[in-house]
Amino acid sequence: MSAGKYRKEHNCLNCGSHVEKHYCSNCGQPNLELKESFWGFISHSIAHYFHFDNKFFQTLTPLLTKPGQVTLDYLAGKRARYINPVSMYIFVSIVYFIVVPKASVEGDRSKHQTKLERKQIERATSKLIDTSINGENNVVSGIAKTAINRINSNISISEFKDLTFKKQEKAIADLKSKSKTSDFNADLLEEYNKFHIIKQDSTYTSYLNRQAKLSANEKDNWFQRTLKKRDITVNQKMVSGWTLKEEIEHYRPKQYFLLMPILAMFIMIIFRKNKKYYLDHLIFTIHGMTAYFIEEIITSPIKKHVFGLDSATSNFIGVIVFVAIVWYIYKALKLFYNRSRSATIWKMFQVVILYAITLVITEKIISETIYYFIA
Repeated sequence: MSAGKYRKEHNCLNCGSHVEKHYCSNCGQPNLELKESFWGFISHSIAHYFHFDNKFFQTLTPLLTKPGQVTLDYLAGKRARYINPVSMYIFVSIVYFIVVPKASVEGDRSKHQTKLERKQIERATSKLIDTSINGENNVVSGIAKTAINRINSNISISEFKDLTFKKQEKAIADLKSKSKTSDFNADLLEEYNKFHIIKQDSTYTSYLNRQAKLSANEKDNWFQRTLKKRDITVNQKMVSGWTLKEEIEHYRPKQYFLLMPILAMFIMIIFRKNKKYYLDHLIFTIHGMTAYFIEEIITSPIKKHVFGLDSATSNFIGVIVFVAIVWYIYKALKLFYNRSRSATIWKMFQVVILYAITLVITEKIISETIYYFIA
């Protein structure tokens, strides 16, 4: 970061002490001229807030390439070259939660895509059937017909969900006339009826009206009605594009932030023979999470926008990333805690298992809390 133009006067404008060179020995403020250009002011402000100077890259490079070394240096007092762990984590996590969630979900399938997919499947499978019949291979022909029926069933259900209540009734009536001659149609009819009830119970009032027409034995009990009310509320929100997965992602920053102290506690317990302070474990954890966020910021957009999330290349990148993360954790733990290879691997396994269990439990708590407050 450019220092700007230093003042000729030797009095500190902040505390009034005498300034020998460029910085006040009493309060540390640089002895700079007050007047500066607009772009100088903007660049200095951004650099100061986000620490976008040499410190960022002096921290970033060893953080990614020398697992555990930055933490060792920081705790040994070599801090002038590095950004404060919490400051760097906050900045990196902001970028992570802007970039990664959007790069982890494919776009919604349009109706045009569904119809196009159906046509492509029908053309490809019909060729297989024709080839099978011409070659008098009835076994292959039967497998091909079963496959296309199953695929078409999934597409039909997707289209059925988008129909109005009246059109769903008509589709069910048409299918009932065919269901007597085909097990496939009978299975599809069962799926249609299930989603038709969901459409019928689009409001809690309509659900209660349907319940009123049932006999005492067929009616839902109090607990079932409570669950149904919650499900109807959720379905109404889903119609407008809401999903539970997206809602959980909104809470992900808080979840990861609150889990860091817990992860540090797990590490402290498992590596208790090292007799390090809890704060040492916490700084180690913060550095590790920051490195993970940076890796995801780099690879997630590439997988989605360059290769596609479901491509073989993206899957291969995912495998490489997983191996790299395991290697990073192992190297960081081994360097920082100075244990043998076997001891490090065993303790790493314990840490990962405990953290995974905690992650699942907290995500379940978040999802249930969301459901509770929605209803």
